[in-house]
Amino acid sequence: MDGVAASLGRALGLVLDGDGVLWPIVGLSLRVSGLATLLSAAIALPLAAWLALTPFPGRGAVVAVLNAMMGLPAVVVGLVVYLLLSRAGPLGSLGILFTPAAMVVAQSLLVTPLVAALARQTLEDALAECGPYLRSLGASRTQTIATLLWEARFSLATAVLAGFGRAAAEVGAVMIVGGNIDGVTRVMTTAIALETSKGDLPLALGLGIVLVAVVVAINACAAGVRQYALRRFG
Repeated sequence: MDGVAASLGRALGLVLDGDGVLWPIVGLSLRVSGLATLLSAAIALPLAAWLALTPFPGRGAVVAVLNAMMGLPAVVVGLVVYLLLSRAGPLGSLGILFTPAAMVVAQSLLVTPLVAALARQTLEDALAECGPYLRSLGASRTQTIATLLWEARFSLATAVLAGFGRAAAEVGAVMIVGGNIDGVTRVMTTAIALETSKGDLPLALGLGIVLVAVVVAINACAAGVRQYALRRFG
């Protein structure tokens, strides 16, 4: 127990002292996850709007598949991206394997189904509430989509924050496509796994403390957005 307590104390010191090894890893993690979340939101929100407003044969099956993809194993996504970006793969000419760009791609593929599924349900609920009113006004399809996106903006923001939380806490996919290269592709989750295996518990614990703080902050933001929406719009 004394060893654990000492490691925890040193970990807090690394966090509070602005350690030159820890904080660059944190910065890269936030940049990769932030870009992946923005990219996934740009794909997921239009997809969710289309699914919510467009009836077509087989729509139920598409929605079921989308919901199932929320639980995609990260290592499988990483393997697929690796095969696509490897030298023998169809996108190997891009030369981005084992770079932050490959990690952004992998996290985007992992997060997009989650954001799309949550946003689709949110927009369907908004359509059930506002649809009759919009139809009575003769709103066009574009006007309907714009209105629903605006009315559901706080819930959609919560869905995007949930996607960021999933991306920030992910380890399998970024380990495969990033290679966990020191100073290049080493992020919080992969560094924690590596430093724990090396026995460097202070650095692993320090990164764990920051990662937990990030996840808690994201959930607090999501809860705050929901509470604000409830207070303002009932």
